[in-house]
Amino acid sequence: MTNSPAVHLLPVRNARQLWQFIDVPYRIYHDDPAWIPPLRLERRVHLSRHNPFFEHGEWQAWVALREGIPVGRISAQVDRLHRERYGADTGHFGLLEAQDDPEVFARLFDAAESWLRERGTHDVTGPFNFSINQECGLLVEGFSRPPVVMMPHGRPWYAGQVQALGYQPRKDLLAYWVRTDFTPPPFMESLIRRYGKAVKLRTLRRDRMREEMEILRDLFNDAWSDNWGFVPFTRAEFAEFGDSLKLLVPDEYVQIAEIDSEAVAFIAALPNINEAAADLSGHLFPLGWLKLIWRLKRRGIHTGRVPLMGVRKRFQNSSQGIALALLVVRAVKEALWRRGILEVEMSWILEDNKGMRHILEVFGSDLYKRYRIYGKHLDS
Repeated sequence: MTNSPAVHLLPVRNARQLWQFIDVPYRIYHDDPAWIPPLRLERRVHLSRHNPFFEHGEWQAWVALREGIPVGRISAQVDRLHRERYGADTGHFGLLEAQDDPEVFARLFDAAESWLRERGTHDVTGPFNFSINQECGLLVEGFSRPPVVMMPHGRPWYAGQVQALGYQPRKDLLAYWVRTDFTPPPFMESLIRRYGKAVKLRTLRRDRMREEMEILRDLFNDAWSDNWGFVPFTRAEFAEFGDSLKLLVPDEYVQIAEIDSEAVAFIAALPNINEAAADLSGHLFPLGWLKLIWRLKRRGIHTGRVPLMGVRKRFQNSSQGIALALLVVRAVKEALWRRGILEVEMSWILEDNKGMRHILEVFGSDLYKRYRIYGKHLDS
């Protein structure tokens, strides 16, 4: 595209420019039947000061324009909690969307990398929107299937354009698709019988929501603490997740396993809101919110997602730990099936998490999407 008009970068500095940033994907995916337009209002809140990420992170965003028309976007961010664990020279890019044009990608990444260098970054990874505890990863396999709630989509050319700028794969994140009427094989049932007597299963206690969120946050942060890229959930971040649970999730979609009154494993499932919002074009007004409520409450949703699951670290890599995972998985799948959720996405799973992958594959799950985290060492 050497004869095309030049690409101009617009830093996002005000509300009007932020709305322009939010609208970029609607241009990039206008002819993609698999894309589910996110709710614009939700995106505006996510990118506002109300996002608890900004209690420990800062960011800058840019929109790429050609002859005044948006053709791409990117963000750069620095996360203080990530730097505390992985080094003071780390930073991230995210929220990447762009036309299949090397000039657009080059200009976007030049801006993001310059901003990160000014803040002492020498190792950049992404995409993170904004952290590993939110949407993350570049879709590299599974473009024909629509994204589920709180998962990103992508275009097939993104990976090649990113790699052409010197970024290399760092880690793959996997998504599995599974029917909720699966039957655990006999050897798994025997593990449940062997260890299940000491375990009490319970659901979310909605009348003690603040306490419940702290129990689950502590459990998740312990269970995931040795995983690649782990950054602990803050109290505010997990409370935000709790707000989503209160609005969208029946109590039995959260299953907690206790031993001697201590929470030692849990799983949380969400109805796939994207299924209900697919034709709203991102608009809740004037009538979109009525359609959404009707579909959630009356017509029902038949797909879901399991975004969070954990077993306390001291039980991991043991038969008892496998039994705990099986117990909460079995309990939530039965709750989902009773409410008409026929299929769910289990996401995301680290590629090298062989134990969890084995359990899912024994259940007959289909590995149907792959997301990739890229990294690059920046010159000074």
